[in-house]
Amino acid sequence: MKNHVVINADIEKAKINKNIYGHFAEHLGRGIYEGIWVGEDSSIPNTNGIRNDVLAALKNLNIPVLRWPGGCFADEYHWKDGIGPRENRKRMINTHWGGVVENNHFGTHEFMMLCEMLETEPYICGNVGSGTVQEMSEWVEYMTFDGESPMANLRKENGREEPWKLTYFGVGNENWGCGGNMRPEYYADLYRRYQTYVRNYGDNRIYKIAGGANVDDYNWTEVLMKNAARMMDGLSLHYYTIPGEFWTGKGSATDFPESEWFITLKKALHMDTLITKHSTIMDKYDPEKRIGMIIDEWGTWFDPEPGTNPGFLYQQNTIRDALVAGLHFNVFHEHADRVQMANIAQTINVLQAMILTEGEKMILTPTYHVFDMFKVHHDATLLAVDGQFGQYELDGESLPQTSVSASKDANGNIHISLCNLDHQNAAEMEVDLRGINLEAASISGTILTAGEMNAHNTFEQPENVKPAEFTEVKADGQSLSVTLPPMSVVVLAVK
Repeated sequence: MKNHVVINADIEKAKINKNIYGHFAEHLGRGIYEGIWVGEDSSIPNTNGIRNDVLAALKNLNIPVLRWPGGCFADEYHWKDGIGPRENRKRMINTHWGGVVENNHFGTHEFMMLCEMLETEPYICGNVGSGTVQEMSEWVEYMTFDGESPMANLRKENGREEPWKLTYFGVGNENWGCGGNMRPEYYADLYRRYQTYVRNYGDNRIYKIAGGANVDDYNWTEVLMKNAARMMDGLSLHYYTIPGEFWTGKGSATDFPESEWFITLKKALHMDTLITKHSTIMDKYDPEKRIGMIIDEWGTWFDPEPGTNPGFLYQQNTIRDALVAGLHFNVFHEHADRVQMANIAQTINVLQAMILTEGEKMILTPTYHVFDMFKVHHDATLLAVDGQFGQYELDGESLPQTSVSASKDANGNIHISLCNLDHQNAAEMEVDLRGINLEAASISGTILTAGEMNAHNTFEQPENVKPAEFTEVKADGQSLSVTLPPMSVVVLAVK
């Protein structure tokens, strides 16, 4: 199967916002507690209660933005329960996720401390579903006001003299579902009301994100844009890659046939259709593309690992998940003029995680490695890519065999990310690089691949799937000849 791609290094398109490499950490299962927060008294090495091993691994990814506290949890979270001395904080039942007791030990101060440690931007999601306008307004005041006020004084009493910098704030989450089961007309009015009191204090400027559509609910986008566009900076979109039927069985993360490999990648590529159609509606009301599409929940969702709490959404992570991540990033790049943030669900121990922990043990997943390989695209400029792709066929259906994206960084270096979706066949690819003297360039590459469709890392074999140097690339004049092994993700650097 021959694949031919033309990359025009001198035709620069939109800037790839580094925030598309954002993360999401919800109070769900072992995502926060054990995954991130172990407390100062834990035998697991920590800094102010944050696990040191997880902190170091996440810092390596240069996480641009981290969304918290949910998710569905956000619309039952009352922020005042998570401040002050920990021994005095209210305990609550996490009704959405496993019915476990939430002790609120990880609250606003702890989250903002984590963001400072990671040098990442906080993205806080406020409670519209069960909260009040006053509660949301006071939370923003508590975090960002520098002066004399009840909430600023309360923050100081709790040990934080200076306000935090907060840019991203979500006014509710999934308000069509767990965030209140609202009609779009009703939520649009509520959004208009609540956002009025999400104020800018001092020189802090908040980027207000409205709760957007579930998958292909184009009417939701239409109603929100028609009635509230001028009052929002971003509009969210949620889409999960699920091979099976949501309620009757999503499929196993590790024990799956060829057909589920294929349909998973097919559904991952559906993200391109969703972005295109929602963008068309947004363009009608916002032709200048001022409002960012914020895809703040995406990733694979399989059945929980056998023997685990089904409400904890703990799943393994294979080379299949790595391909899903690589495909999503290439799609996000192509829509860089509209997609301004994306947040994978989720960071640790939940759904398509970067990291899995078991007590004091920690492993990096194949998805983590894709994030690490692709960080060269952060804030780079998208380059024009045109291609003719071979077909990946299974049981009478076909998909493009490969996916390609390219960008140029601030130093003029070009990075090309390539995915071979085919689980059996290598992909031969010719890459014409125009607008650059290839003969004077140095070329290097990194690959992530595996010998089995369900290859994954375990606590016994933590490096079963890991990046390696990629050498199957040759320069000939202005072209690169590349051989992509089956089910592989490759990033080339041309300097």
